[in-house]
Amino acid sequence: MQSGVMEACPLNQARPLVIVLLGPTASGKTALAIELARSLDLAVLNVDSRQLYLEMDLGTAKPSWQQRSLVRHELLDLRRPDQPINLQEFRLLAEAAIAAEHARRGIALLAGGSGLYLKALTHGLQPPSVPPQPALRAQLEALGQPTCFQLLRAADPVAAGRIAAADALRTQRALEVIYATGKPLSSQQGQQPPDWQVIELGLDPVDLPQRIASRTSQLYADGLVEETRGLIERYGPELPLLATIGYGEARSLLAGGLAEAQAIRITAQRTRQFAKRQRTWFRGQHQPRWLQSSDIDAQLSEALAQVLPAVRQVLG
Repeated sequence: MQSGVMEACPLNQARPLVIVLLGPTASGKTALAIELARSLDLAVLNVDSRQLYLEMDLGTAKPSWQQRSLVRHELLDLRRPDQPINLQEFRLLAEAAIAAEHARRGIALLAGGSGLYLKALTHGLQPPSVPPQPALRAQLEALGQPTCFQLLRAADPVAAGRIAAADALRTQRALEVIYATGKPLSSQQGQQPPDWQVIELGLDPVDLPQRIASRTSQLYADGLVEETRGLIERYGPELPLLATIGYGEARSLLAGGLAEAQAIRITAQRTRQFAKRQRTWFRGQHQPRWLQSSDIDAQLSEALAQVLPAVRQVLG
């Protein structure tokens, strides 16, 4: 692995640089982000919406403590799972982290697969400033996600088209905005692009289905069911994040509704479906430079070749 490619230099007047590493789940972003960060003396700024939460480690494929010891990671473990972070709150936290990296180095590295969150940062999406409304969210949870999603389809079909039918958090947020403002969420999302240079690098390996199958089996072997049991004990079985991929199947296993083999199979299937949606988003909403290599060393060399001209311009 390469390291120390660029030493610290005085900043010149070039616009600050944001390097984005994106791609579907299980594509290898974590490993490559760490190597890029080590090579360029950067922190890894997380843009994975589930990794924002404490105690959700295995099911979100969060970087391990060993990986986090290699380079500094930011925007992980920000809240408890029962304290949702909306897009506006995340954007403000992420922009502060980016500003700190720009002040220190002139360059920030974002890594993750949450397309809307990435676009909010790189395109300057301006979501409505509606604070969370716990009473309304409790009512929506009582109605159930299928009913809530139908309500959203009727009230804001554009937003519903951008949100997965099982995504309770984003469905509730969209309905929350509608009830608070009387206007669809989709009509309130303006754009004000930041004054950054942005280079997007994409990972989409041809062996992604095999990667997903292998990682899913490993998650269960490493203790996903035990992690889910702990979350249920602390926050209750109706915690919205427990309906997400992996946790939902583990919850059903604990309730006696699925055998472990079934849970693993369904988790892998849902993950493949999610990866397909991510691909569609990235190819429609972003313009990454797709890395062709599958080996981590070759990926790093390819990624550095793409970003070093801009890095040198920033560092002088």
